[in-house]
Amino acid sequence: MSALRAAVAGATGVPLDVAVEVDGDTGLGGPLAVPDLVLGSVAAQLVAARLLTGKPAPVRLDAAHVGLAARSERYARLGGRPVGMGFAPLSRFWRTADGWLRLHGNYPHHRAAAASVLGSEEVGAVAAAARGWAAEELESAVVAAGGAAAAVRTPEEWAGSPQGRAAAGLPLLTLRRVAECAPRRPALRGLRVLDLTRVIAGPVATRVLASHGADVLRVDGPRHPDLRDGLVDTGVGKRHVVLDLADAQDRARVEELLAAADVVVQGYRPGALEAFGMDPPALGRRHPHLVVVRLSAWGLGGPWADRRGFDSLVQAATGIATLCGTAKEPGALPAQALDHATGYLAAATVLAALVRQREEGGGWYGELSLAQTAQALLAAPRDPSAPAPAPDPAPYLQRLDSTDGPVEVVAPPGSPRWTAAAVLPPAAAPVWHLRAGSPP
Repeated sequence: MSALRAAVAGATGVPLDVAVEVDGDTGLGGPLAVPDLVLGSVAAQLVAARLLTGKPAPVRLDAAHVGLAARSERYARLGGRPVGMGFAPLSRFWRTADGWLRLHGNYPHHRAAAASVLGSEEVGAVAAAARGWAAEELESAVVAAGGAAAAVRTPEEWAGSPQGRAAAGLPLLTLRRVAECAPRRPALRGLRVLDLTRVIAGPVATRVLASHGADVLRVDGPRHPDLRDGLVDTGVGKRHVVLDLADAQDRARVEELLAAADVVVQGYRPGALEAFGMDPPALGRRHPHLVVVRLSAWGLGGPWADRRGFDSLVQAATGIATLCGTAKEPGALPAQALDHATGYLAAATVLAALVRQREEGGGWYGELSLAQTAQALLAAPRDPSAPAPAPDPAPYLQRLDSTDGPVEVVAPPGSPRWTAAAVLPPAAAPVWHLRAGSPP
């Protein structure tokens, strides 16, 4: 845990030297150092928040709480029914002619892409068809069709692949000054965060910032919307609106939001926002005051830079699934730890950038990826252990009211509880809340 926090401090230039104490067990044992990964990432953002607010009190973490937060989707309830994002029938490992492949089929367009290659969305038919393919050939075919897939590799095979070699040269994260502007001191409570993210890692980052009091406005496009039930968990504390960047009026509204924002967090695959002038370099030119943090699946270099990716696929491609499996079949981490840890690390990067901006001025750009987090996990010392029984989640749950019914989610570990459930379309307007002391 301390090594990861040191890596964050080194990358951001902010000494995260506040004392951290941990009580208990995360329940995330296994062959890799997942407990240290999630504890270290949560601790990093909590320490950065203390430095930003000028209250560097020691951080005390309840490990059981952190472990539950890393599996928060399992405990989200709306009106008493489970709504967290799980896995669709196609989102699993499939035996191929020479090994294994992991598909991601939670979204209709990804299922359709896989079906166009494999001839069906029916589980039995997909299983039979996959056995006729070599894993890497099937991976390439599904990706070319617009789907999401990864052949299961060993760590050695990943390290020898073109994308593995590109990822090997990357640190855990980066943060650099990219524009000139005067020092700014926006308060953490009321910080304006424009959320352009999807699925888990990016939304985790912005829900963490919301727990610290940020005004987080999540913008989705009208095509391929995120799964509404999943937003009960990942969208807590935020307001969600739909704007079409291809529409001139909506695009102008986004530009007004950017002009008054403090932070932008991006989680779309590289290339998706460039056509609209929303990539970090373009944002830095138009709005040099912004802190922009960008997350991706595979990193911004190498042949997979613009490839779709999810935590489960990164586990498969990098060798984690092999290490977590058996001689008979691949396995998985005890939580979607790459997503959750990268989300907390992205929040830490935002907060560290704000510390630098207060002291030095400037616009700042941070970059992370699931592959970089996976690389750090694979490189960390291993102390294999059996997972402890999952703790009783009841003491760690937070109950909130929403327009769709009562919501129950895992409360944020270490930071203040959220003040509101996810406000989902069409209930929110694309405007910022007034800051304390601002004229009406």
